[in-house]
Amino acid sequence: MTDPLAPLLDLPGVPEAVQTARDAVFQVHRHRVNLRGWATTAAEASVRAARASAALDGGPTQIPADGSVSDPVLAGALRVAESLGTILPTWQRAPLQALAKLHVLAGADLGAELGRPRVAPGVSERLDLLASLVTGGTSVAGPLVVAVVHGELMSLAPFPTANGVVARAASRLTSIATGLDPKSLGVPEVHCLRRQDEYAAALHGFSTGEPEGVAQWITFWCAALEAGAREARSIADAASS
Repeated sequence: MTDPLAPLLDLPGVPEAVQTARDAVFQVHRHRVNLRGWATTAAEASVRAARASAALDGGPTQIPADGSVSDPVLAGALRVAESLGTILPTWQRAPLQALAKLHVLAGADLGAELGRPRVAPGVSERLDLLASLVTGGTSVAGPLVVAVVHGELMSLAPFPTANGVVARAASRLTSIATGLDPKSLGVPEVHCLRRQDEYAAALHGFSTGEPEGVAQWITFWCAALEAGAREARSIADAASS
């Protein structure tokens, strides 16, 4: 059977962007601090990713000094970040269950029904297709799978709340599951926060389904992975000083 994502590699600039992103993330894993002390740097990356993801959904970027988080968006993003390790096995075998769990965590304080995708034409079918990709329906490189998962969930917005936090968490799970970033060291969310207008424009391009727009999103996301690798390197450098 033809790989459903293989045609995306024919889009202008995509193969080069995918390879560059893979190389950047790989090199971060070879940093001497990350060879043994990766648990510490991964924990810092997780917090930075959660803060950036929350800010993209309208939450604050700072965690209070006493550690008490009252903002519902930031609290949800932090709960999601803490849960990714335990949700990963579910993501690999039953991604729709994992998405429901992510939404329960992300949206717990936002006052809407939790864990149940909205009923609308095409939503269930598109989620099923996404699940089939995550569970072995494609063999393309990790950056491309992550870009499609992220872009599709953002375009589909399957839940009444917290879709951004959920989509970005799903992208982190996919980065781990595909072997792109097995230790979850990268922080591409920071790039998205710093370039919010470009992020939104690229997501809109993906949502159109037009080749040019899809390529725009994939190359943007690969650039975010590169920037996330630089952020990861700064974390590792700080840990070694």
